[in-house]
Amino acid sequence: MVGTVKGGFSATGLRRLRAVLARHVESGKIPGLVALVSRGSGETYVEAVGTMRHDGGPPMRRDTIFRMASTSNPVTMAAAMVLLDECRLRLDDPVDPWLPELAGRRVLRRPDGPLDDTVPARRPITVRDLLTSTFGLGVDFASLDAPIRAATFERTDYSVASGPAPDPDEWMRRLGELPLSCQPGERWQYDLSNEVVGVLVARVAGRPLEAFLRERVLDPLGMEDTAFHVPAGKIDRLPPLYGPDPRTGEFLVWDEAEGGRSSRPPAFQGAGGGLVSTADDYHAYFRMLLNGGLHDGRRILSRPAVELMTTNRLTPEQQAARDAMYRDIAHVSGGQGLQGGWGFGMAVRTRRGDYASVGQFGWDGGTGTSVYADPGKQLTGVLLTQVGMSTPDSMRLINDFWTTLYQAVDDD
Repeated sequence: MVGTVKGGFSATGLRRLRAVLARHVESGKIPGLVALVSRGSGETYVEAVGTMRHDGGPPMRRDTIFRMASTSNPVTMAAAMVLLDECRLRLDDPVDPWLPELAGRRVLRRPDGPLDDTVPARRPITVRDLLTSTFGLGVDFASLDAPIRAATFERTDYSVASGPAPDPDEWMRRLGELPLSCQPGERWQYDLSNEVVGVLVARVAGRPLEAFLRERVLDPLGMEDTAFHVPAGKIDRLPPLYGPDPRTGEFLVWDEAEGGRSSRPPAFQGAGGGLVSTADDYHAYFRMLLNGGLHDGRRILSRPAVELMTTNRLTPEQQAARDAMYRDIAHVSGGQGLQGGWGFGMAVRTRRGDYASVGQFGWDGGTGTSVYADPGKQLTGVLLTQVGMSTPDSMRLINDFWTTLYQAVDDD
């Protein structure tokens, strides 16, 4: 055990948590992990279990650096909230002045229809549409076979398992060639909005996304290991990223450390999935959110900005469509997304669907990462692995981590 525990958790519960984490590593399906939990004023309990590589190698450490994938969203969204706080962005302003590639949109007559069967958009895309993932394009799990899905993937995908992205201007040009699949503000769709938010922030701020994010969020929080790549002096702290073969379970390398994609600055700083970070860095960020935007007496975000991010922003119609979509894929997602709504860049639990409380906010990443905070219990949990979600193994670990962690909470 690393770190200190000063109340808020039962000793028995923490022992069970360690045993559950160790069991997943001992199964041979998760080579290693780092887990950090805290309550109240920030005392932490940390477990680093297993090794950096599936065949051994150095042990996992508290300062191991991980590819955060979709858990990048909650952190990069803070850059947009800074601009809202400063009235350099407004929620219901059209984005056309900064993102002309998204002006004058055409919209598919049917989301699953041919790409040339379109109607005019009823209104411009707004900042709010982007922040809530409702601007009209993205992953829609209800229509993965639609032509627009294939076209979007071909033009804009740059995930760890595919090729590198072009620079932001070229990426936006490609995106602007596509019709929207839904009218702006009509339907929640995953992923793509967050990348567009990153481009929007850079253009409004007049500087690269990482530079603005570092000045206004990362450095004030002491998040010195959070970035869009791992420099050479830290590369020994980055494990390979594995995507196990869904049929055989064989560990396939999606991205190596030395010479891999995370070892060099990207042309496209992906707000939706490009960060690398550590358990302690993410703990600092989520503790700031639980503290209403304050960190060590310094204000990072306004309290209203934090409240907007961490409470449900979806309309009843948007929520109903999101619920239906996730119900249909619960068997492959481990229940991810089933417990409620969406704020800005993260999920927000609006109903009790498992062991976690209503009000919990955060998200999971396809590289085997999970970070949430619970304002009612003043609880923060961070679980980081190097195993992508090509098989159910990392999602099962994430589920067991949260199930066991909530049992360890002790307010008696």
